[in-house]
Amino acid sequence: MSTETFVAEAGRLDAVIARLAGVSRADAQRAIADGAVLVDGRARAKSHTLRGGERIQIDLRAQEALAAEGPAVPVRFEDEHLVVIAKPAGLITHPTAQRRTGTLVNRLLGMGIPLSSAGGELRPGIVHRLDAGTSGLMLVAKTDETHQALADMMRAHSVERRYLVLVRGQVEHDTFVVDAPLGRRAERIVVDRSEGRAADTGFHVRERLARGTLLVAVPGTGRTHQIRVHLQAIDHPVLGDRAYGGGGHDATALELSRPFLHSWRIGFDHPFTAQRVEIEEPLPSDLASALDRARRTVD
Repeated sequence: MSTETFVAEAGRLDAVIARLAGVSRADAQRAIADGAVLVDGRARAKSHTLRGGERIQIDLRAQEALAAEGPAVPVRFEDEHLVVIAKPAGLITHPTAQRRTGTLVNRLLGMGIPLSSAGGELRPGIVHRLDAGTSGLMLVAKTDETHQALADMMRAHSVERRYLVLVRGQVEHDTFVVDAPLGRRAERIVVDRSEGRAADTGFHVRERLARGTLLVAVPGTGRTHQIRVHLQAIDHPVLGDRAYGGGGHDATALELSRPFLHSWRIGFDHPFTAQRVEIEEPLPSDLASALDRARRTVD
């Protein structure tokens, strides 16, 4: 195991790391995303601009095989190509350089499910992610061929993903779209109209409640924290989401200990069999109880 220290050249962080460490730019980006790169002791985004002279630490540890762990997660669909699982809230999707156990990937390995390698060493099988606090349906690829096919389908918006989300306040319109580019500011995702990456999310009202509005969210893109930041931007944050303005009395009254955000529905044409796969996952008990409370007037 070793961590090497370099003096930075000027340039974009991922490109500099690729040159200094002698790895591909994609591997450099994965190392940055996994927290294996520090600039003057701080994690930075892959697009961070180096002036030159900064102290860069790169964790070059020879990685051990990821541990296979339990308990199992619920499987909603499975064949030789892919699996659709229901991720519990509180479970991180994949390992990082600093945390190699206690993730969804470790549990999938513990279940004996083969996982594609196309996503990288720390993301086997992972085509798309859910935040740790988000529950619900996820697609997982078993083979590299499937991984590529599903990734292409995601980019073409041919995988239907719908989320149930409870937000603060009464949303004005029954149907609307938030189209706002997103960027990273240190550890936070923010709307960044000058340098952010394009992001859009469609919403429609499913139920108007005494305390909040239940929405169906349909992300057009798959940016980190996209739904949460877009809702914060229109002053209707996800209830229970303390990181993006959804904490406080309203969340406490509903006894929410995490964001009310649930991957409710996935639909797609199977990339190899052409079979239509449509799956819905009911709200877990904590969100179902919070929704019931939200239907009542709470002081």
